[in-house]
Amino acid sequence: MNRKEPTFDGIRRRDFLAVPAASVAAPAVLRAQSSSREIRVAMVGVGNRGSHLMRHALQVPGVKVVAVCDLLPERAEAAAALVAKAGGSARTYTDFRKMLDERKDIDAVIAATPDYTHRDVYPAVLEVGRHLYGEKPLALTAADARMIVNASKTAKGRFQVGFQLRHDPARNAAEKFIHAGGIGKVLMCHGIRHGSDLPRAIPWYFDKNKCGDIMVDQGIHILDLFTWAIGTHPERAMGSGGTDLFIDDPPGRTVMDNYSVIFEYPGGVRVNFSHHYFDPPRFTGIQERVFGSKGAIDLPAATWQPREGKETIKLEVPNEGKDSTYMALAHFADCVRDNRQPMSDAESAWVSTVVPIMGTKAIYEKRIVTWEEVAG
Repeated sequence: MNRKEPTFDGIRRRDFLAVPAASVAAPAVLRAQSSSREIRVAMVGVGNRGSHLMRHALQVPGVKVVAVCDLLPERAEAAAALVAKAGGSARTYTDFRKMLDERKDIDAVIAATPDYTHRDVYPAVLEVGRHLYGEKPLALTAADARMIVNASKTAKGRFQVGFQLRHDPARNAAEKFIHAGGIGKVLMCHGIRHGSDLPRAIPWYFDKNKCGDIMVDQGIHILDLFTWAIGTHPERAMGSGGTDLFIDDPPGRTVMDNYSVIFEYPGGVRVNFSHHYFDPPRFTGIQERVFGSKGAIDLPAATWQPREGKETIKLEVPNEGKDSTYMALAHFADCVRDNRQPMSDAESAWVSTVVPIMGTKAIYEKRIVTWEEVAG
């Protein structure tokens, strides 16, 4: 008897895993021949994350930053100064719609605006035919995220969502090993993200109505890797969390400082994830491990150990040591030039956005939450 292949919102597991081969392999090979056509880029949002993205974009062959936009004029000017220091020239704007209307020479936009603005910024960029690299999460609700997916379907440009850890050379090699059956059937994923609290200089990080809380804004990266490894969405979520150390710190804080969550996937696969902000320096840190019937793999280390073996085995990692953000932007540039689907396209990003929304709801409401009630 053939078992029906699990789907999520119309996406089959094989489609979630088997994005175009060139897309999955893109971090493994930096294709010099693709840099021949210049891509003129505008930055939208050049604060903490946006300026980091821009610094890497300036290093990608064939990418030219020609405009920068931020609501704060001084930030836009500072970003333009960085472009000039790199040998380029970028005009500054405070209204991204005006910028896109005036600058018909812009090929692509790299957007790093606060999470709560994605529902407005992303469709506006896609609707005018520009390619878009937009930071995660897709949106703060499943409905808004689906609206952005629908906008991408009719857009002329390519859309890549900023799940840059997929492009980290070690993690990418580990995921490819998993998808090739290297660890056998995936049984469980175990993740830890323990560190210090969020930067005080970014107020919206501490407002759950603007960031979706810390699982949606921060934990989403590791959960995306686990969902990618498993190849489908979870069926149920349960968890517990709260604010136990940084109570009203900073004043008005509404986000948690710790939680633990369990996701149950089809076939009995589980994800166990712990995330908190009161870890002593270098005490716990980050762990991303996937356990299978043949052995287990450490994603950031790209090492695996057979289930009955005593020694770890290092995987071959093309481009080892390359920065994940740089690799993600290089991949985006290749997809724009070649008109091909990015690894983290709108549909896969929708799944990876709904997962932490689902987990957060389970924590808030102190109950088991199902995929259907959140995803619709």
